[in-house]
Amino acid sequence: MARFTLLLILTLGIAALHSPRQAVQTHMLPMRDGVRLATDVYLPDGEPPFPVILIRTPYGKDSLKTIGEEGARRGYAVVIQDTRGRFASEGANLPFEGDGWWENRADGVDTLHWIARQPWCNGKIGTWGGSALGINQLMLAGAGTDQLTCQHITVAEPNLYQSLFPGGVFKKSLVEDWLRATQHAPDALQHWTHHPAYDHFWQARDVNRRYARVNAPAVHIGGYYDIFAQGTIDAFVGYQTRGGHGARGKQKLLMGPWAHGVLQKKVGELEFPNADQPPCAFHDPWRWFERYLKGVQNGVDREPAVVYYVMGAVGEPNALGNEWRTANRWPPLPTRPTPLYLHADRSLSFEKPAREDALRYTYDPNAPVPTLGGRELTLPAGPRDQRAIESRPDVRVFTSAPLEQPLEVIGRVKAILYVSSDAPDTDFIVRLCDVYPDGRSYNIAEGALRMRYRESLSREKLMTPGKIYHAEVDLWTTAIVFNKGHRLRVHVTSSSYPAYDPNPNTGEPFRASERTRKANNTVHCGGRFASCVVLPIARGATP
Repeated sequence: MARFTLLLILTLGIAALHSPRQAVQTHMLPMRDGVRLATDVYLPDGEPPFPVILIRTPYGKDSLKTIGEEGARRGYAVVIQDTRGRFASEGANLPFEGDGWWENRADGVDTLHWIARQPWCNGKIGTWGGSALGINQLMLAGAGTDQLTCQHITVAEPNLYQSLFPGGVFKKSLVEDWLRATQHAPDALQHWTHHPAYDHFWQARDVNRRYARVNAPAVHIGGYYDIFAQGTIDAFVGYQTRGGHGARGKQKLLMGPWAHGVLQKKVGELEFPNADQPPCAFHDPWRWFERYLKGVQNGVDREPAVVYYVMGAVGEPNALGNEWRTANRWPPLPTRPTPLYLHADRSLSFEKPAREDALRYTYDPNAPVPTLGGRELTLPAGPRDQRAIESRPDVRVFTSAPLEQPLEVIGRVKAILYVSSDAPDTDFIVRLCDVYPDGRSYNIAEGALRMRYRESLSREKLMTPGKIYHAEVDLWTTAIVFNKGHRLRVHVTSSSYPAYDPNPNTGEPFRASERTRKANNTVHCGGRFASCVVLPIARGATP
């Protein structure tokens, strides 16, 4: 639990940790279904009414006393609430089940309505927090309310299915470790795993389907190696382009080379220059609230809509990238979707191979490929040298010739695979790597696909053994300049444990039994079956 509290404090960027203690009032607020939520109110000195900051947390409101006291010292009424079923609050101890709009539960909206009726509230209410606290902010906004003035959201996801089941593959360590560490109810895991497809359960909880109800300016902060990397970008774009009048065109996005902890110079095994110094002020929540809750014209609303870091080669003089840039939209610049083809001789090139060929490997779910870095929470995250797994026979490795000039890739990466198997279901995991001249191979982006969801994440369709299938794997978004002399590398495999739950290859329903079997999987290359990774290459760059 302490780990998550520490993450929140680091994310919020609290500068004054020793302010004088403020008096706190504790209320048990009744929600629309009668469940009562424990809620602390920190009031400033002076005459009310005050602008209000609301923080709703599953990690214990008492752990955020310092934030409440600091906010009150700065002239805000700070309301900190234990979410439904957590710590001193009543209700079922299931993650995020009271935070949205479904099944007669809208705890965030009900709390806002209560705050707005208090004599100490001046009608200006902002929300704040990161990770789970950011997710319940997104759900609050998606519920639809005209009483929300602004939000400050760090590392959050509007569509939980996208991060918990990317490509239909269960993120085992992320979910199980988090539920265990946070001591959610024993049935919380089954509450999610009972829905391995993007079915009505997940669709009903997806903020991406409700952006028209969002009506507030917000800051969205994320990292390319964060578990919610794509979700942060999705929420920004959704608020910015599909939101209501109060949200559209009034969003800010900050993307850095970070994992789940932001504003850090080092992620994984690499330290990116100036990664902790973004050229903007809106990442500071106090500046954001000063503008929107107090009306101070401090300029944060006039800063560029998008501030993003472009990664580059670390430790190489004069390497391009490793710099902050700004833009007014996302994607930040025009790109050309460019196929990088997999060849049967295990090479990579931008030239499509004419001859049809194939590479085979055997995937054993009882001996899966170990996870090395990536978008993880409880496992070591970020870029990590992949050479330890690249010699395995169940990892197909494709490598380009050294680049003759730098190559700039910014945007969403995907793989188009032509694959077959002797199993009715299996997984394919694709990883893009940057290979340094000394041989180090760092993971840049990755994605996974459970083949039963190849046509739709909402509908299962098993494979016919031996039949060749077209499959698209979403590797999410990155921003990097591959340096001259570096090589690009692509992994194709079927497991990454314990990050992903190993596919038993049987075709049975998710976790229906402990039975497993080996799968003989084939990656097809060239001709009609030209498997490739599609890179968003900056226009003007020559691959």
